[in-house]
Amino acid sequence: MALEQLTKTTPSSHTSFDYDAAIVGGGIVGATLACALKDSGLSVVLIEAQPQSAQVKAQAYNLSLLSGRIFQGIGVWEKILPQITTYQQIRLSDADHGGIVQFHPSDLGTDALGYIGEHRILLTALYECLAESGNLSLLCPVEVVEVDYQASGVEINLKEKSETRTIRTRLVVAADGARSPIRTAAGINTRGWQYWQSCVTARIKTEKPHNNTAFERFWPSGPMGVLPLSEHRCQVVWTAPHEEAKALQELDEKAFLALLEERTGKLLGHLELESSRVVFPVQLMQSDRYTQSRLALIGDAAHCCHPVGGQGLNMGIRDAAALAQVLQDAAQQGEDIGNVKVLKRYERWRKLENWAILGFTDILDRMFSNNWLPVVTVRRFGLWMLKTIHPLKSLALKLMTGLLGRTPNLAQSKIRAKATV
Repeated sequence: MALEQLTKTTPSSHTSFDYDAAIVGGGIVGATLACALKDSGLSVVLIEAQPQSAQVKAQAYNLSLLSGRIFQGIGVWEKILPQITTYQQIRLSDADHGGIVQFHPSDLGTDALGYIGEHRILLTALYECLAESGNLSLLCPVEVVEVDYQASGVEINLKEKSETRTIRTRLVVAADGARSPIRTAAGINTRGWQYWQSCVTARIKTEKPHNNTAFERFWPSGPMGVLPLSEHRCQVVWTAPHEEAKALQELDEKAFLALLEERTGKLLGHLELESSRVVFPVQLMQSDRYTQSRLALIGDAAHCCHPVGGQGLNMGIRDAAALAQVLQDAAQQGEDIGNVKVLKRYERWRKLENWAILGFTDILDRMFSNNWLPVVTVRRFGLWMLKTIHPLKSLALKLMTGLLGRTPNLAQSKIRAKATV
């Protein structure tokens, strides 16, 4: 079946529903939305095409303070936090320039700056939450064959092995990634571009302790992030032009590690490679709209950004918390959660905030990924300002940690709990 045939719109007089909401895509963002709706009174199904064993990725993510608060509001943070790394310092530097900017929790008035969580840990905690919640269902592995948008609901044709069946829901949420078949079939266009860079990721073991420090070092070829994991391990996120990135992936392991030791200023001592090197292209993408009647987009289905600053997953987690709040409030008011007027509240909330992050990461990459002297002068002056002007440093930290913008109710519950201790 051609992609454009995945979606059709027909009138219907049916009024019964199998679920109130169907989330297509069982990754971290889709599972976060499902778990955020566990106390909403809504019946929710999460649909994932890949078996659970195939979903686990050898990847780690930067989690912002706000993402941690959202997970705490959901009720999964107690399972996640003991297994991940809490970092207490960020070191920001421009190649070999000596003007290093260091961020500490005291700059923000918090007890940490963020977290580094491995994919397996996050997804396992969310799926355990799914299994424990009576109003949440998981269909996996199940493929979406066709989505039929109707006036009062949506019919979704599913394929499980060789069998097909149809479920009916009030709302479809696309959490099926940057190439979202649901978004494409619904006729929602995107804007953006592919960068000239690709990203090389790998896990390493370090001789010296990382002291719970996240490193972001900018080189003319692209930014490099070194994120602290447990037990003298780190996740490397190395951005470079496509050909250079491919060469780094294919480079002899000893030569790759020698270059990595040089690029990290030997601060971590002798390095060992713990995982294979994975390369993926980098893009900026924003959907023309996040919603239409009976459909909402979240996470990479709605937007993608440059990995500098580790904002991508955090944007999706905020999408999930915001949409959950909008849907729960609408349901409590007796509104139709699939009505476009309801869904536009989510779009107005998140689209502008996501534009700000997309713009921030794009400017950051372009400012630092070149050797043009006027730009080098400007950016190093900017680093000096960031280092010496505390309100500017605090503002930058709030942006990076998710503490700028509207805070979802799930995250506010954490703030209230802390205030009553």
